[in-house]
Amino acid sequence: MLHSLKKFKFLGSRTLKTGISVFLTALICGFFNLPIIFAVITAIVTIEHTAADSIKKAFVRFPASAIGALLATAFYGMLGKGALTFALVAMVTIAVCHKLKLDDGILVATITATAMIPDFQDQYVVSFFTRLGTTSIGIIISTFVNFFLLPPNYSPMIYKNINGLYNHAGLLLKRIISEVTAESKEKTRAIQRSYRQLTAHLEKTNQLSQYQREEWKYHRHSEEEMVAFQLSQRKLAAFQQIAYHLGNLQYVQTKASDFTNEEKELLLALTEEFTHVLSDPTHSINEKQFEMVNKLDDAFWKWKEDHVVKQTGYRHHLPPQTILIYELLCFHDVLEELQNLSEKQEQLVKKCYLPNQS
Repeated sequence: MLHSLKKFKFLGSRTLKTGISVFLTALICGFFNLPIIFAVITAIVTIEHTAADSIKKAFVRFPASAIGALLATAFYGMLGKGALTFALVAMVTIAVCHKLKLDDGILVATITATAMIPDFQDQYVVSFFTRLGTTSIGIIISTFVNFFLLPPNYSPMIYKNINGLYNHAGLLLKRIISEVTAESKEKTRAIQRSYRQLTAHLEKTNQLSQYQREEWKYHRHSEEEMVAFQLSQRKLAAFQQIAYHLGNLQYVQTKASDFTNEEKELLLALTEEFTHVLSDPTHSINEKQFEMVNKLDDAFWKWKEDHVVKQTGYRHHLPPQTILIYELLCFHDVLEELQNLSEKQEQLVKKCYLPNQS
C-alpha cells in the first residue's frame, strides 16, 4: 500500500511521512488522554530530509523543548497570561537555545513554550511535564517514522539533475559565444540570469548528494548503487569546473569587431562541438574538435603577440580576446577529463555488473 502511495506523485514521501507521524502521534496522545495539539505540531515540524538528520536533531530538540517548557512555566508564574509573557518567553527561549548551541531545536522549543501558556493548569509542575511529554512523543514518533518508513532515495533525482546541468551549460555557452560574435549586447542580463539559475541548480544537486550520503549511513545499499553514485559525484566535480569557466566567460569584455570573420566562425563551430559533447551521455570528443582546438590555440598566441599594445600604450599581458580564448581552451581540457571519466565509468559498470550476469 505504501509503495502504491509513493508512486502517486501528488503526495511525496516526506508528505506521507508527515501524515503518518501526525496520525500515530494523535493516536498515542488520545489513548493516554494527553493534549494532542502540542505533540502534533512537533511531529509536523520535525520531519527531516534524511534519517540521519532526524536522529541528530532529535537529540537537540528534546533538551531545547525542555528549556522552552521550563521558561514558559517560570514566566507564567511571575507575570501571568499577558502579552508580555508571550514576548519574553519567545525571546528568552530563542536566546538561551542559541547560547547553548541548540539552534536546530529553537523552532520546536519556541512553539512548545508559547503554545503552552494559554492552557496552564494550577499545578505548574504537572503542566510542565505534560507539555514536555507530549512534545517528546511528537519528536520520537517523527524520528522513528523518518527512519523506518519510505527511506528516501535521491540518486535518480541526482542523475537527472546532472544531465540537466550539462544540457543547460551547453545552451548557456552557445548564448555567450553568440553574443560575443554579434554586435548586440541586449541579452547580457538574460545570460547572467541563466547563469544564476545554473549555479542554483548545481547547489541543489550538491545538497541532494549530501542527503544521499547521510541516508546511506543508516540504510543498506548495493555495490552497484555506490559505484553509480561515486561516478555521478565525479561528473558533478567536473561540472564545477565547467560552471567556473562559464562564469568567467560571461564577464569577458569583447566586441564582435575584435575578431575576424574566420575567428568568429571558429568560435561558433567549436561552441557547437562543445555543446554536443556536453549533451552526449558518453561525452565523446571527435577529431574535428581537436583540430579546431589546435587552431584556437594558435589564435591565442597570435592575439597575445600581436594585440597586446593598446592605443593608450598600456601593455596588457592578457587582453579580453585572449582571456576568452583561454577560457575556451580550459573548457576543452575539462571536456577531455570528462571523456576519460566516461570511459572509466563504462569499465567500472562492466566490472560490477558482468559478474552478476554470469
